[in-house]
Amino acid sequence: MTLWSEFASAAPEIAAYGLQRLNGRVAYLGTVRENGRPRVHPVTPIISDQRLFIFMEPTSPKGRDLEREGHYVLHCSVEDSSGGQGEFYVRGMAERLDDARSRQEAIAASSYTPQERYIMFTLSIEYAFMNLYTDDGSDTKRWQAP
Repeated sequence: MTLWSEFASAAPEIAAYGLQRLNGRVAYLGTVRENGRPRVHPVTPIISDQRLFIFMEPTSPKGRDLEREGHYVLHCSVEDSSGGQGEFYVRGMAERLDDARSRQEAIAASSYTPQERYIMFTLSIEYAFMNLYTDDGSDTKRWQAP
């Protein structure tokens, strides 16, 4: 499992852009349903010095998907129909965390106060993609965990 901090060390430019586009903002989490079909959910990612986290209601279908399958993709919102501010996404595996120390790490880095009842996952970074749209086309960068 590649932590956000390991990704940031290996690909600092891509990670810095991802931090700007994801942390504390609404993004879209893709998961896999039990029947194999995709599902998309709005979430507010939290990025600490070490890890990428998401909180959710304990009854959320996305939590069940992550606990069963683990695979996820997380994509930022673009600012407009021209791709304003560009795109960023990561994919990897999710792991549910229930320990107080990890929860405190996530809460300390959060732009909001997660409810006590929320469950929490950390997301590994196995692949990252950024794309900035310019007048000359697009500037794309990718990173993959070894």
